[in-house]
Amino acid sequence: MGYYKKVEISGVNTAQLPVLSALQAKELFRRYHDGDESARELLIEGNLRLVLSVIKRFENRNEDMDDLFQVGVVGLLKAIENFNPDLDVMPSSYLCPMISGEVRRYLRDNNTIRVSRSAGYGISCFAGAGKAHSREIQRTFCG
Repeated sequence: MGYYKKVEISGVNTAQLPVLSALQAKELFRRYHDGDESARELLIEGNLRLVLSVIKRFENRNEDMDDLFQVGVVGLLKAIENFNPDLDVMPSSYLCPMISGEVRRYLRDNNTIRVSRSAGYGISCFAGAGKAHSREIQRTFCG
């Protein structure tokens, strides 16, 4: 029973990782921005489970989860460096999009098919217009 919910990724047993409350995280961010480097280490360790929960969204991408975890940790490091503890924002609401964005950037840059972002936007707009047109046809003829 000791290994229930154990997930080992990149050599880290996530079942033994600490979890920070929002108040603890805010205090650690304050200490880190005041120059306490030990607070940075505690922030990293305390948010590794958050990284794991974010990368679970990308499990179906046929990517090595260890790679995604490492990329997510890079996103976490960037988020810790840039977070402003003086703003009235929950740390996790800043960290999650930063981690997710770093993973998306990695997946986009390592994709074998390169589509420019502007072309991708045009394609998605075209697909959305097709769906709207399809609904209008259904409404007109089906009911």
